[in-house]
Amino acid sequence: MITLTYEYKLIPDKRQIEVIEHTLDVCRSVWNYALRERKDWLNSRKSPVNTCSLVQEYIIPLDISYLGYHNQAKALTKAKKTNEILTSVNAQVLQQILRTLDRAFTDMKSKKLGFPRFKNKYRMRSYVYPQMLKDCVKGEQIKLPQIGWIKFRKSREIPLGFEVKQARIVRRASGYFVMLSMQLDINNASLRISRYSDDRSLTG
Repeated sequence: MITLTYEYKLIPDKRQIEVIEHTLDVCRSVWNYALRERKDWLNSRKSPVNTCSLVQEYIIPLDISYLGYHNQAKALTKAKKTNEILTSVNAQVLQQILRTLDRAFTDMKSKKLGFPRFKNKYRMRSYVYPQMLKDCVKGEQIKLPQIGWIKFRKSREIPLGFEVKQARIVRRASGYFVMLSMQLDINNASLRISRYSDDRSLTG
């Protein structure tokens, strides 16, 4: 399996910009809420049972297990049933935010990195669509969930045989960009080349 990532500049209209900005805002809220939950749980467990914390902490019952990805993902699914703001954003995008937070905690322990930070509107600059529809690119347009067909500057062609698997939307000072992650199955590609060679030998 070969994986490539190409970046293109988007040319969104006013409505599409509003959808992207709204998605970034909701992603930031989900990140901060989930991070706050984890910090509260950790703070509630770090004080000895026979002394009091010098700062105010939430009292979380002992039967509440650590809030990892799966627990928070279930809570997110439940919250979406009653929260219209969460419903307005693609569910997989929000789940990907929780996965990224979970990976940040894993890296903090394994790679000795710093504690994950809360994000303001300037620090939450991207989000990911982890699954893309087949044939989501046509000419100089790409179809994104909840955004629809959006124009982009096709600075280079997508290599033959590669399929778009993921799309990351990035906001920069110079505009909005999309990073496309593409994959090519080497076995299928070799089979196509072999069949093409056989056909050429028969007709040649």
